[in-house]
Amino acid sequence: MAIEIKAPTFPESVADGTVATWHKQPGEAVKRDELIVDIETDKVVLEVLATADGVLGAIVKGEGETVLSDEVLGSIVEGGVAAAAPAAAAAAAAAAAPAAASAEAEDAIAAPAARKLAEENGIALSSIKGTGKDGRITKEDAVAAIEAKKSAPAAAPAAKPAAAAAAPVVAAGDRTEKRVPMTRVRATVAKRLVEAQSNMAMLTTFNEVDMTEVMALRSKYKDLFEKTHNGVRLGFMSFFVKAATEALKRFPAVNASIDGSDIVYHGYADVGVAVSSDRGLVVPVLRNAEQMSLAEIENGIATFGKKARDGKLSIDEMTGGTFTITNGGTFGSMMSTPIVNPPQAAILGMHNIIQRPMAVNGQVVIRPMMYLALSYDHRLIDGKEAVTFLVTIKNLLEDPARLLLDI
Repeated sequence: MAIEIKAPTFPESVADGTVATWHKQPGEAVKRDELIVDIETDKVVLEVLATADGVLGAIVKGEGETVLSDEVLGSIVEGGVAAAAPAAAAAAAAAAAPAAASAEAEDAIAAPAARKLAEENGIALSSIKGTGKDGRITKEDAVAAIEAKKSAPAAAPAAKPAAAAAAPVVAAGDRTEKRVPMTRVRATVAKRLVEAQSNMAMLTTFNEVDMTEVMALRSKYKDLFEKTHNGVRLGFMSFFVKAATEALKRFPAVNASIDGSDIVYHGYADVGVAVSSDRGLVVPVLRNAEQMSLAEIENGIATFGKKARDGKLSIDEMTGGTFTITNGGTFGSMMSTPIVNPPQAAILGMHNIIQRPMAVNGQVVIRPMMYLALSYDHRLIDGKEAVTFLVTIKNLLEDPARLLLDI
């Protein structure tokens, strides 16, 4: 009995997907709930699992082909027997069994992010020991293997100088090029960013915030915070999310969006937190962030970061959002002009914290300073609102007690 393998049901915001990787080939045995094929959409990679034990039948949609919601990808022959090698080639098949097992392992137990890293660095997945569930190779396993590979050549000359001398050497000055197709996520991000700049009257206003009080508060309570909240670490992002949600209450236009000729004011703050992943920029959303504690915010951000690295973010987790915060400071950025994520009206950009001389009460003192940038849609938000909104965030961060006292 043949069972159809269908693409997942895509939400309304996702029109179609692309077959990224088939983890099984026709004739190979599959087990129920085993990963068969990855479908890449504009936002996430969706994993299609086997619905029954059997043998993979014909593949209808090959790698690189576009698929629609619920479209047939292939079939599983329930209760079928995997194709066997001819008797005349039995000895050869037995000799090749370890290699075949390794190839199957490469296709069956690696997360998409781990597979991509391994391919880009020329590492066989069969040589990587998986630490994930059921021996699955995670991104962290791939990164560890890459680091091991980088350190191996340094030790090789001392142990085997002859082998090192025989290794091929790339001539200095060689001009090499590598052409790879743009992922759907990166292509979609590029398209939306261009549309945002074309369709919005986008401006950016800047300010700077003295992080002394926040850093002192974090330094004083971070150990107790982590112990009290079961390992959740206290970072800076939770303070910014909390300050932003408070400012959004005072300036509802910044939390609004344009829908045709209407302005939609949102009575909640769904804050998107921009996260960089191997596949491009993704923006998971903290729902009802205005109701969350610092610990809940930090835990949510940490969970999103791990899911982004493992390619496990769902479409629902990245859909919606009324305001976005992006932190280029983690990469050393001192100043930038972030681009608004439509249909939102504004985005807050955080940057690197730098010790700078500041004039305080007539004296020059060294303070940890951060530049803040607020890009906004001038069709919806006036300059006065944008500037005052950013100043409100600055004041709340420079005196965190305001967050508790609601002043």
